[in-house]
This record gives sequence, C-alpha cells and structure tokens, in this order.
Amino acid sequence: MKQIFQSRFLFSFIFRILLYNRSTCAERSVALSLSKCRSMERFYNSLLPIAFLLLTFLTPSCTQNKTSLSEKEFKNKYGDTLVKVNKILVKKDEETIRNYIKRREWKMEVSGTGLFYGIYKKGNGAKAEVGKYATIKYNISLIDGTVCYSSDSLGLKTFRISQGRVESGLEEGILLMKEGDKAHLIMPPYMAHGLIGDDNKIPPRSIIIYDVDLIKISD
Repeated sequence: MKQIFQSRFLFSFIFRILLYNRSTCAERSVALSLSKCRSMERFYNSLLPIAFLLLTFLTPSCTQNKTSLSEKEFKNKYGDTLVKVNKILVKKDEETIRNYIKRREWKMEVSGTGLFYGIYKKGNGAKAEVGKYATIKYNISLIDGTVCYSSDSLGLKTFRISQGRVESGLEEGILLMKEGDKAHLIMPPYMAHGLIGDDNKIPPRSIIIYDVDLIKISD
C-alpha cells in the first residue's frame, strides 16, 4: 500500500479523474502570499473526504499488492474505483444544490451536463450564439452566501462565447439566454473551478452561484 500511494502514477491519475475543468487560468489575478497559504489550507482540507473514500475502496486491494504498478496497470486495476469515488462526490454536490434551491424556492431546471439554471427575468434582445461576444453584469457567490466577485467592483465582463476563457458553466448558461435576460446559474465544481479552486477567493471543490444579467451580444 505504501508503494502505491507514493507512486507518481496514483497522484497523476487521481488528478486526471477528479480535477474538473479549470477555466479562466489566463485571467486569474496573482494571489498574495497569505491568500495562497489560506488557499492551500482549504485545498488540503478538501482532500480529506476524497482520501477517505479512496482508502475505503482501495485498502483491501492495496494490502494484497506488494509490488509497484505501472500507470497502465494502475488504471486497469483502480480506474473503475476512482470513477465511483468521483460519482459519489458529484451526487453529494447535486444534493447540496437541490437543497439550496429548495430553501430559496427558486424555479430552476437542470441541463444534461449538470448545470442548474433559472431565468427569472426575460429580455427581448438578441440571442447568445457561439462565437459572439457577451457582456454581462454578474455576482459570483458560494453556497454559503459569500460573495467572491462582482461586476459592481470589477466592472462588466466581456468574453467570446465558447472560447474557454470563462467557466464552462457560464459558457453553457449564456447560450440559454438573450439580451436583457437575468438568470441564476448554479455550477457544480466540475463546471466551475474544479478540485483546487481559483487560488484566490473561490475555495477548492466549490459550488458557485452566478447571478447574471446579459447586457449585450455583439459580433
């Protein structure tokens, strides 16, 4: 077991399975050293339930294997188990989101990819399309209500749709909207900032809530 957990293949594979889409990398501001320390602390804390699940699933097999495994062998032997762990975490996040929506009595739908969305004010402008530019007002908050980022302090955000410069959940949500629409978008970690957060205000494995006002669609 010791040899397996020390193997670089274990860690690389865990991150390939559990490290969800990390977008906005090019746009992230540089964190201060104190912020980085706090971010790393949150990161390691967030790994505790993952480590527990992995130990639960892998320990019986590990104790029977006394030799080091190649990356291919590790994938063949433990790949299904890690996928099961991932599904447990996704299910837990979905339950948290549904409870959040229920408490607030929001009317929301869920897409096939797991994005929760609700357009609470209808506009009558141009529809968002792939390749066009969207300009939005926004508030980004955590499930506990902590506001992370807001256009009130940072200014409007403009991005080209489906170019991978923002969260995948925002990309998908915008394509459901048109100019003048206001919507709530609730993104599980894999549609937001993944396993390790944004190294700034969004902690590891965070569900985030976008309150979006689509101001303009342009070429």
